Amino acid sequence: MQNLLSTLRGTGVAIVTPFTKAGAIDFRSFDKLLEHVIGNGADYIVLMATTGESPTISKQEKKTFCEYAVSKINGRVPLVLGIGGNNTTEVILSIHGMPLNGVDAILSVCPYYNKPQQEGIYQHFKTIGEASPKPVILYTVPGRTGSNIAATTTLRLANDVKNIIGIKEASGNFDQIYHVLKDRPKDFLVISGDDGLTLPLLSAGADGVISVVANVYPREFSDMVRLGLEGNFDKARLIHFKLIDLINALFSDGSPAGIKAALEIKGICKNYLRLPLVPVRPDIYNTIKNLIQQIDNA
Repeated sequence: MQNLLSTLRGTGVAIVTPFTKAGAIDFRSFDKLLEHVIGNGADYIVLMATTGESPTISKQEKKTFCEYAVSKINGRVPLVLGIGGNNTTEVILSIHGMPLNGVDAILSVCPYYNKPQQEGIYQHFKTIGEASPKPVILYTVPGRTGSNIAATTTLRLANDVKNIIGIKEASGNFDQIYHVLKDRPKDFLVISGDDGLTLPLLSAGADGVISVVANVYPREFSDMVRLGLEGNFDKARLIHFKLIDLINALFSDGSPAGIKAALEIKGICKNYLRLPLVPVRPDIYNTIKNLIQQIDNA
């Protein structure tokens, strides 16, 4: 477990799921993206989370895709698999129904839509943590789910459930995140879920990021995170400012629409999404293209 925790300190990439024009998973483009990300220094891969459009991928596709990713990664970096939902029993069934050989941890999002109380959120994750054969990373992203894992709930779970090893924090609430950082038990990971907030969170003691922009710029963003973890914020800040306008643009018309536009511009995969998601508007696409050109020519 200690070895896993150390390998999850750094930059995880919330990898997109490339699709063909006909809507099938584009395994050839995924290969290209995977080699781009791993070859440029990313520390681990997060598969079929929000950026991977997991709500639009069928159960059978998820099994096939997971097995394929494991074979292609081949142990080079850890693999974290997104499995979450708002039905506790169904989440546990999904975990046990996935081929988890080669998967190192589960990323599980806060229950959405039915908006449970904090006690319900605690019991949901406690039940999942105790049932999962793999370590679990909590994921709070209230802007998407309509619910939030409060700091007190995160800390209860961190202390009560050994199999819960960290949290991806995308609440944007610095007071909440600082509370967790201040009072967390030893070896409980606090991982940024917002690319633009990663640098200030590293300065407060966070352990890294699960990143979207690192699909396109894995080398630069991983370097920034490593510099931040080393306390070299003067150099880390330069990379942060180099990428921040692009980071903001990627989310200005929905994610993962923005990052898929960027990946097409970079020639890595096509700009196809599954409904109800659609590509970014032409003006946003051009903004992303111009920002990429500026970064590449700097």
